[in-house]
Amino acid sequence: MTQGVQFNRLMLDMRAMQADAMSMPKAAAAPELGQNSFADMLGQAIGKVHETQQSSNALANAFEVGKGNVDLTDVMIASQKASVSFQALTQVRNKLVQAYQDIMQMPV
Repeated sequence: MTQGVQFNRLMLDMRAMQADAMSMPKAAAAPELGQNSFADMLGQAIGKVHETQQSSNALANAFEVGKGNVDLTDVMIASQKASVSFQALTQVRNKLVQAYQDIMQMPV
C-alpha cells in the first residue's frame, strides 16, 4: 500500500511541475521579480535529484547497518526513485546539449 501511495505522490508532483511549466509565459524577455528563471528551475531540479540520491544512500546504509525500522522494499523503492530521477536529469542535459549544438551549427 505504501508503494502505491508513494507512486501516486510522485505522479502528482510530476503533474504539478508540468502544470507550472505549461502556465509560464512563452515569450518573456527577462524574468520579473518573484519569477523563477530557467537556470533557477534547473538548479532546483538538480538539487532535488541530489536530495533523492542522498536519502537513498542514507536508507541503504541504515539497512546495511541493520537498523530494525528499515525495510528492504523501502530501500529498493528509494534506489529506483534516485535512478529514475538521475536518468531523467541526464536526458534533460542531453537535450540541452543537443539544442546548444544545433544553435551553434546554424548559419548566421
